[in-house]
Amino acid sequence: MMPPDEMTGGDAPRPPDLYDQRQDTIEDEVEASRAPLMEHLIELRQRLIYVVAGMALTFLVGLYFANEIFQFLARPYAEAQINGAQARMIFTGLMEKFVVNIKVALYFAFMITFPLLAVQVWKFVAPGLYKHERGAFAPFLVATPVLFTLGAALAYYVVIPWAWAFLLGFEETAIQGTAIAIEAEAKVNEYLALVMRLIFAFGAAFLIPVAITLLGKAGIVSADFLRRQRRYMIVLTFVAAAFLTPPDPVSQVALGIPILLLYELSIILVRLTEKRREAEQSDAGDAV
Repeated sequence: MMPPDEMTGGDAPRPPDLYDQRQDTIEDEVEASRAPLMEHLIELRQRLIYVVAGMALTFLVGLYFANEIFQFLARPYAEAQINGAQARMIFTGLMEKFVVNIKVALYFAFMITFPLLAVQVWKFVAPGLYKHERGAFAPFLVATPVLFTLGAALAYYVVIPWAWAFLLGFEETAIQGTAIAIEAEAKVNEYLALVMRLIFAFGAAFLIPVAITLLGKAGIVSADFLRRQRRYMIVLTFVAAAFLTPPDPVSQVALGIPILLLYELSIILVRLTEKRREAEQSDAGDAV
């Protein structure tokens, strides 16, 4: 009698291998996860395109109105001139004023499109959050541009005029036969760098409550921890203010005091977050 292999005309069918089945399952899972990942990457690319397009458009607008924007930034300097002298700035390189216009347009584009960037990031992240998580983070999305604008406004309308009046007070008028005139000759690129450094420093300082409260929600810091670090925060605040502001006490105090007040506000917000978390855990324990 013929063997089974010869009767079927070849090798007998091999029973399915469990290892091969496991490999097929893994490959299917990888393919299934790869499709959503590609969809997320495509969505992220689309949202980044929106942001880049918005920034490019606002950059062109800012470049067209660069002179007007710079004049607005230079208004505190003109108003701080002693004895009503005619304000004057200089540039010493042929490309300097052109580069300043480019920088003005870039700053303008960033500040105008920052809310657009925040909204696009939120729309990308929000679908992956629970409803209560979206409700918890939405206020911070609104508070961020508002607080930054308040800080920038404080710098432009309060601190910068004080600082310029203090610094221009070192000018000296010539007295015939006894002294020479000492007058400020501000350079456009240095002036722009100083003004924008102050505006961004104050704007970023006003975001302290947002950053610390988010850390509190994540459980990284606590209200008690922040209270214990208060003395170090005071020292670091005025050290940072000394580096970020002109060397006059008015502007340094004007930056330091709001930072400390915002730090105290952050402690209150973190404590409220902790109380809310404790109440939710207590309710959950009672339900069990």
